[in-house]
Amino acid sequence: ISTGNISSNQRLGSTNSLQLRLSLISCFISTRYTSVAKLISVLMGFHLPLVFALLSLAAVALANHAAQPAPQLYWNSVLPNTQMPRAISELLHPDSTNEEKSTNITNAAGNGKPIDHKGKPENIPLALIFYNLRYDLPTDNQLHYKNVAIFFLEKDMRPGTTTNFQFPRNSNTATFLPRESAQSIPFSSNKLSEIFNHFSVKPTSVEAKTIKQTIEECEAPGIKGEEKYCATSLESMVDFSTSELRTRNVQAISTEVLEKGAVSMHKYTTMPGLKKLAGDKVVVCHKQNYPYAVFYCHAIKPIAAYVLSLKGHDGVKVKAVAICHLDTSEWNPKHLAFQILKVKPGKIPICHFLPTDHIVWVSNHKSA
Repeated sequence: ISTGNISSNQRLGSTNSLQLRLSLISCFISTRYTSVAKLISVLMGFHLPLVFALLSLAAVALANHAAQPAPQLYWNSVLPNTQMPRAISELLHPDSTNEEKSTNITNAAGNGKPIDHKGKPENIPLALIFYNLRYDLPTDNQLHYKNVAIFFLEKDMRPGTTTNFQFPRNSNTATFLPRESAQSIPFSSNKLSEIFNHFSVKPTSVEAKTIKQTIEECEAPGIKGEEKYCATSLESMVDFSTSELRTRNVQAISTEVLEKGAVSMHKYTTMPGLKKLAGDKVVVCHKQNYPYAVFYCHAIKPIAAYVLSLKGHDGVKVKAVAICHLDTSEWNPKHLAFQILKVKPGKIPICHFLPTDHIVWVSNHKSA
């Protein structure tokens, strides 16, 4: 009997010890995996192999959580119901096997520029035209774009209309830094020498000129009614966009070429299914040329955002995002849009497609 009591006490002590350990593990993971912790508590009195298997699954979940980049963790915590667009996810998990991709800012200098039918890049920065509404394009360059739908009117989005355009692949694949890392690096025209030293860039190089231009564009004042901000991290982009829209119930959308091959100029036909996104205030973020991912974000009101399906003459399909500026009265009278459309500032809404590395943010409900 004595031996049996000792054996029984040992088993009881061992069981109590195991239950204590399981309880501690359950408490440890409960902050992030509440449902798993509750399930463990329920199963503590049942078959131990099942409990150990469950703990193994929890350990794998914790490992996967730890493996996610900090910017993605922030997105998941702040915007759990918002799908991440390709323009962002590509900068979190770049395709390191693709030799064509590079974070070199010299290679990124041509990103977003149209290519003519001979495949020769034109020296007109489309991204700059789209977000810098004071941009004054030299008149000599107008003829290059008379047959390209850089800017168009709302009526031009009706099903059946055809346009010539190019949605180039993203060549600027500079990835996001975690907010803490980005904040530790100067981003100011007053500290250009520090920035050049940090990235080992010569002050007289093309890279240095690109860095300087990006920072100066970020520091330039916006037009009347424009709230602008250069986000040096995904976390700061999320914060600015949700703050401007005054909600975390948002959509983030980018233009996507659904099939490979749409690199050269294409003739596209607008398909049925034009969708106007909710809200009368929109935040648009444009990828900049910089050693790491920087986005020029601005909120302009009134503005309208649309998603439309385009089909190329060779079958290539594009889910395109289009922005229509409803008030152009503050734009530079010499802006390319007025030259192409033959209209004057403030007279009619002007629309344009977003390149594939730009993002539009809208709320999921209309503003009051």
